Amino acid sequence: MQNKFGLKDFVFLVLLLAVGVSVWLSMYQSDQHWTRMRSMESSIAELERHLARVEDKLEQGVQVSQAAATTSAAPVARDASWARAGVPIQWQEPWTFSSDPRKQPKFAPGGTFTEIFEAQPPKLVPFLSTDVYGRRVIDRVAEPLGAYDPETLAFRGVLADAWQLDPEGKWIRVHIDPRARFSDSVPVTAEDVRWTFKEYIQNPLIEAERARSTLDQVKDVKVVDDRTVEFEFSEPLFTNLDYTLGTYILPKHYYSRFEPAAINKSTGLLMGSGPFKIASLDPERQWAPGEDLTIVRNEQYWGDKPVLDALRFKVVNDDLARLTAYEAGEGDMILPSSVQFQRKAKDPVWSSENQMLKWINMRSSYAFIAWQCGPRNGKLTPFHDKRVRQAMTLALDRERMVRDIWEGLGEVATGPNNSQSPANNPAIKPWPYDLERAKALLAEAGWKPDEQGILRNADGEAFEFEFTRSSGGEVVERTSTYIKDQCAKLGIKCNVRIVDWSVYSQILKTRDFDALIMSWSASAPESDPKQIFHSDSIADQGDNFIQWSNPEADRLIDAGRRELDTAKRQRIWHELHAVMHEEQPYTFVIDAPWKRIVRKRIGNVQMHRSGLEPWEFFVIPGAAATATSG
Repeated sequence: MQNKFGLKDFVFLVLLLAVGVSVWLSMYQSDQHWTRMRSMESSIAELERHLARVEDKLEQGVQVSQAAATTSAAPVARDASWARAGVPIQWQEPWTFSSDPRKQPKFAPGGTFTEIFEAQPPKLVPFLSTDVYGRRVIDRVAEPLGAYDPETLAFRGVLADAWQLDPEGKWIRVHIDPRARFSDSVPVTAEDVRWTFKEYIQNPLIEAERARSTLDQVKDVKVVDDRTVEFEFSEPLFTNLDYTLGTYILPKHYYSRFEPAAINKSTGLLMGSGPFKIASLDPERQWAPGEDLTIVRNEQYWGDKPVLDALRFKVVNDDLARLTAYEAGEGDMILPSSVQFQRKAKDPVWSSENQMLKWINMRSSYAFIAWQCGPRNGKLTPFHDKRVRQAMTLALDRERMVRDIWEGLGEVATGPNNSQSPANNPAIKPWPYDLERAKALLAEAGWKPDEQGILRNADGEAFEFEFTRSSGGEVVERTSTYIKDQCAKLGIKCNVRIVDWSVYSQILKTRDFDALIMSWSASAPESDPKQIFHSDSIADQGDNFIQWSNPEADRLIDAGRRELDTAKRQRIWHELHAVMHEEQPYTFVIDAPWKRIVRKRIGNVQMHRSGLEPWEFFVIPGAAATATSG
């Protein structure tokens, strides 16, 4: 049989080759286009840095000129045309470094600071990110109208340069600093403020339940002029100033482009007016869990710019692996376990090469075991009975836990505030360790041992529950083992459930647990307990995830929030502390100080009363570099 190669075959082959060449050229051009795009991004970033340096020098020159002028001229009158007549204006000094890195020995600009996180944040989207790790990142990118001074803890203006307070506590009028702008150079306006509250936070289609629960007192937000906004409150509450003005302000022109469903699905949709920014704002290239994250210096920042080029965050879940990664130079700061901190603190060589930080501050946390007081999957757990919760607390030797699990770094907690908080009631003493009393309370609640010593209720059901903890932590592993052993002494079967931290928030929202271990850290010197403990916070996936409902606690929380006299309010919080001590919705385990290990190559690390301020850090020239490989 003879093969024939005709004209038709020739034409087909030519066309096929043409298509192949066309595809190859297209791919080549696409690669070239991508390379050019990356080169342009790099060039723009470098140009921004150069312009920022020039701008910094010009600003310094202006400041010197202004300083000289003030010595020989009368103060310039401030524009008060935006304000309500007859109400004092509280002018705010510009927010700046509490400790200026530029004045420190060995100072040099540039470099990257790397923090190793203990767990993976599931989201980096303002108001949808609810864990501490996400907050650490967002705090550097987005800004509020006001915040707590790191040293004095006085509430001061950030985006705001002035405000007025209604003497009766029903409104606040705020003026925005005319210099304030977002990272794309668009000015921050009163409409951005109104939109953040009314169209974003209060939009029920956006999963911002936590913020809505703490800002329910905001009745209206009105634009007075381009730089002036007024908040109207449904009632005077002690949180009206700091909770409202302490809320991140988002750029309407950026976030309004997205539907609520798209925002809810996003993992790295983050833009603000802060000193750092995410390098790419492209929603198709946003950060996703599992990736290391780098935020870069915002060269367009309107205030005092950080001196670091970037902050980098990577995640190592396991305590031992995290310390190993730090020792290998993969990070500049870690939160060590108590065992690691105590062991390393005793090593003189280690201490000479690292900064060992331990102190109580505004954000110091308390660890607790949360008991599910409401239903799980339609059925009540044994912990709906306060006698059972009391028995579980009595069954735990918390002094031993602090000593053996936390290496003595902390003290036994008694309530929802650390010992330094004015809301903490010093008269409350911890429940003792008493197994016999625990057994008596369980029997009173209907849980009695059978022939094998297993506790059963009147229906013959064994007392068995699931204890949820996150993976990779030395402390939580020790804790869950101890709890399981103590439960066995009572005739209770405790099944340990280990989950990744990234799914913790979903477990809390769905109330899918019997008991779990967690910790809360404050973001203010005095917290509003409604967010966590009021029965109103059970609904809408609120932070009362244990579904604890107590009328007396609700009454005290409502009364305390309305009490503007500080001394009277603290007495109410002390009463609330006593109610919670009796009810034991949480077993409060430990009040723990902050612990950090920081490499000595990082300069100007100050233990502020509010925590740490990484935007003040700098890299000491000539110090050992941190590895940057993923």
